[in-house]
Amino acid sequence: MNLEQPVTTPDIAARRALGACAALVVGALTLTACGGSANATNGDGKDSPKTSTAKIAISAKDGSTSASINATGVKVSDGKLTDVKMTVAGSGQTVAGAISADGSSWKPKQQLDRGTKYEIDATAKDANGRTAAANAIFTTVTSANSFIGTYTPDNGSTVGVGMPVSFTFDKSITDKKAVQSHITVNSSSGQQVVGHWFGDQRLDFRPQDYWKAGSKVTMKIDLDGVQGANGVYGVQKKTVSFTVGRSQVSTVDANTQMMTVVRDGKTIKTVPISAGSAEHTTYNGQMVISEKFVQTRMNGSTVGFGGEYDIPDVPHAMRLSSSGTFIHGNYWYSKGNPPFGRAGTSHGCVGLADVQGAQGDTSAKWFYDNSLVGDVVIVKNSPDTTIAPDNGLNGWNMSWSAWTAGSAS
Repeated sequence: MNLEQPVTTPDIAARRALGACAALVVGALTLTACGGSANATNGDGKDSPKTSTAKIAISAKDGSTSASINATGVKVSDGKLTDVKMTVAGSGQTVAGAISADGSSWKPKQQLDRGTKYEIDATAKDANGRTAAANAIFTTVTSANSFIGTYTPDNGSTVGVGMPVSFTFDKSITDKKAVQSHITVNSSSGQQVVGHWFGDQRLDFRPQDYWKAGSKVTMKIDLDGVQGANGVYGVQKKTVSFTVGRSQVSTVDANTQMMTVVRDGKTIKTVPISAGSAEHTTYNGQMVISEKFVQTRMNGSTVGFGGEYDIPDVPHAMRLSSSGTFIHGNYWYSKGNPPFGRAGTSHGCVGLADVQGAQGDTSAKWFYDNSLVGDVVIVKNSPDTTIAPDNGLNGWNMSWSAWTAGSAS
């Protein structure tokens, strides 16, 4: 029996192969259409993007819990911002801010609060008017996970030649080098300025000798995001500048009970004083005026003297130490005591003749009116010890070698 086999001619095979190829091509085209190619072409064959080319970047990542309170903002590339709205999440309270003149960025007008949740919604347009949008909800770094340094002197102030730059941090700093390296202090005088750590929470800066009169000192604080201790980050970023005024250094001689005031190298006045008594001597050493009060209360119980005195209106008082040493006016001076300039009768302060109410032409008023925060008052020839460098702003009582040894740089 003859078995007939199907005959496939070359033409038929070619047609089948061609048909299969066509099916594959159709499938490929179908897949491309479903995939939504970003490079779809229009009728003339040129690229025509369907979405905006503007790219919005919010500095605080969505969902972050330690966003900066200083650097949070919005930027855009290949476009311009048209609207940015920032609110306190939950309350809807608006955070004021402004878009830059060129439309490339937005930032809040004021520093954000720590430990607060915020929301940002931003829109922008590209050159073809197509809109892009972005948003983020985030929380700023909390107080528990951040540190702040309270510093002196204030921005724009004029101070005496002895005024150091002094930081007191609200957390203990373990990475002192990281923190110190992000604070720079420079003077127009060209003097070298070095930092010194007193413990884990205080950092002072000063030159080897007093500041040059008339110089301008600039401090740059760049602590935002700097880790000062495990899980604790800085939040400050600012520039502070102050001016050093004329040079005034006053020397109190506890032996003669006189004070000599020298301004710019010339003696301008000699003032009779009353330093500490034999029982309550005055510290020796270089002391810096850190605060001034036209009148203030002085209560002995706050500095370890019990109820020996409580004077509600001490006139013309200027602080020399954190432990309670002042140079101040004295209107209650007993008539039974020798006149000012003859004997020490105070509890360790330096007293000047004055009247109640801080009025009148008195030695105390003259010295108060002619003194700046940062002026130096030197006490010598007292039977007491030299004041500790960290008792007030008195680091000048430390040798330069000891000062630089306490630097973390």
